[in-house]
Amino acid sequence: MATLSTDRPATPDQPKKPVIDKRFKAIDIAIKRNHHRQDALIEILHKAQESFGYLELEVLEYVAHKLQLPLSRVYGVATFYHLFSLKPAGEHSCVVCLGTACYVKGAGDIIAAMEQKLGVKLGETTPCGKLSLLSARCIGACGIAPAVVIDGDVAGKQTIALVDTAIAALMV
Repeated sequence: MATLSTDRPATPDQPKKPVIDKRFKAIDIAIKRNHHRQDALIEILHKAQESFGYLELEVLEYVAHKLQLPLSRVYGVATFYHLFSLKPAGEHSCVVCLGTACYVKGAGDIIAAMEQKLGVKLGETTPCGKLSLLSARCIGACGIAPAVVIDGDVAGKQTIALVDTAIAALMV
């Protein structure tokens, strides 16, 4: 596992000094706090994602090794729960509510239009890394349907044109 890096180049009289990636130390602390219990896997994966931003394969391998679990189990949990991501998130996020009221009032059309415009599918990030296009089952804003959350700000009564304009401003 590549948890080591060097903080300065080696010189003939001074060898490279290994530095432990502090993000892995945060995982170690979470594991210790949970007494190396395998049933604390979800909590430990949350800490890992908080530290790294997403759960890359190296992180999943590290957690599996530390908890003495098969990688398949750790990967299965990471892919089963919607809160975990195996890919880095975009710089910005656009979450379209797919609750019944939002869907009936056009959320599906908004998603289809954004997928086509951005060249990504729901749940993916644009190749430039600027935007992740996501959905939520319900954000509890039925009275202002269809609702879209852009970078944490809820916008109601959205149309394809309004969302397109908001996203265009983020892509600059």
